Amino acid sequence: MAVGASFADLAVILIDAKQGVLVQTRRHARICALMGINYFVFAVNKMDLVGYDEKRFDEITKQIIELTKELELKNVVIIPVSATEGDNVTTKSENIPWYKGPDLLSYLEDVDIKDENEEEGFYMPVQRVCRPDHTFRGFQGQIEAGEVKVGDEITTLPSNETAHVKSIHVGDKLSDSAFTGQPVTIQLDREVDVSRGCVLTIGSGAKVASSITATILWMDDDELFKGKNFFFKLGTKSIPGIVTEIEHTIDVNTGEEKPADKLKKNEIAVVKIAFSDKIVCDKFKNHKTLGEFILIDRVTDMTSACGVVEEVHTEESGLYEGRVDRNVRAAIKGQKAITAVFVDGVDGVNRGFVEDVEKALNIDGRHTYLYAPKEGEDFVNVVKHLSHAGILVLLLISQKQEKELAADKVEFTKDWNKNGRDVDKVAEFIKKQSVYDGVIVNTSEYI
Repeated sequence: MAVGASFADLAVILIDAKQGVLVQTRRHARICALMGINYFVFAVNKMDLVGYDEKRFDEITKQIIELTKELELKNVVIIPVSATEGDNVTTKSENIPWYKGPDLLSYLEDVDIKDENEEEGFYMPVQRVCRPDHTFRGFQGQIEAGEVKVGDEITTLPSNETAHVKSIHVGDKLSDSAFTGQPVTIQLDREVDVSRGCVLTIGSGAKVASSITATILWMDDDELFKGKNFFFKLGTKSIPGIVTEIEHTIDVNTGEEKPADKLKKNEIAVVKIAFSDKIVCDKFKNHKTLGEFILIDRVTDMTSACGVVEEVHTEESGLYEGRVDRNVRAAIKGQKAITAVFVDGVDGVNRGFVEDVEKALNIDGRHTYLYAPKEGEDFVNVVKHLSHAGILVLLLISQKQEKELAADKVEFTKDWNKNGRDVDKVAEFIKKQSVYDGVIVNTSEYI
């Protein structure tokens, strides 16, 4: 539904006359508003089951008006209908004489859909670079806003180079200009660094950034937690990205903002996302195509979430802005590297127990290594290297080796058994201790 709403101009939301506005109604209205729909029809259905009662319709109308104010919906029309009886669906109904407005079909045929927020400037996301021979290099895509003419100076993003338009092809025909909605091939007067996912623009104000704040609708059966990796797809660009922060969820019923550390299916939340490189984007309210996106699971290739850009952080660095250090490795793995110490023979610990803990962590997506060093082995340095690689180490050592840890003054997680020796509880404790902290991504304090 959310993906469909992102391409729609008008939404028809059905309401059961017997039940009124439900949580599902609020969720659907909020999703449609999130996706930028400005025209709403609330069709109060099953009026025949309430005897075409005007008072009942007025009660539901008050509920809809409250919802409209809460979500700041625009251009709202409320129509009483009965789908089974055909009342007010294609023609006006004699059973509802007190309703003076149009029937549903007539309204949909006559409504004038206008984009009240006209986008600034010209921009075209590049879908393909066309090179039929060595004499021609054109950039193909659909113009999302504005107009371009031969001779215009264009800026290419994210490379921020400038060039002039040499020719414009609409289909297989040359044209002096092109405008919003047209698929075109644009040839420039000089070589520029442009590939699929780049944007050609004239005065659009589009931004280049490595991180954003966005509102998302989580659609996956698995929960979303901070540090999870995705393919981030915006416009024609697909790039690795990480949810570095879940700021809060939004209650679909009340609109209340609630703190959260994870998201369940159908929940709406404001999150922060960091990218592996710079990407061209903008606030959704400024440029729709550059402000709406989906998150694709890197394992299943399924769409896990859709969302819109709320803030663009142009001042922040991306994951690969500098050298690849332990911060980058932790971000890519979506976990904080820690070492959990298990002493063989103490509290009933043995290799089989630690293997079960590692299996539980792996099932949950953690990158682990069970390390059982031999006597005399320099395991402290080995653990340091594994930690720098971003690995969650399960260190199984003897009581003698435990004393060596104390002498080296190395910090390790030892209180994994504070919630008991049950494998799942131990794995859950370690999982919480190793939750990825996105704050460290943009620092360079250590390798």
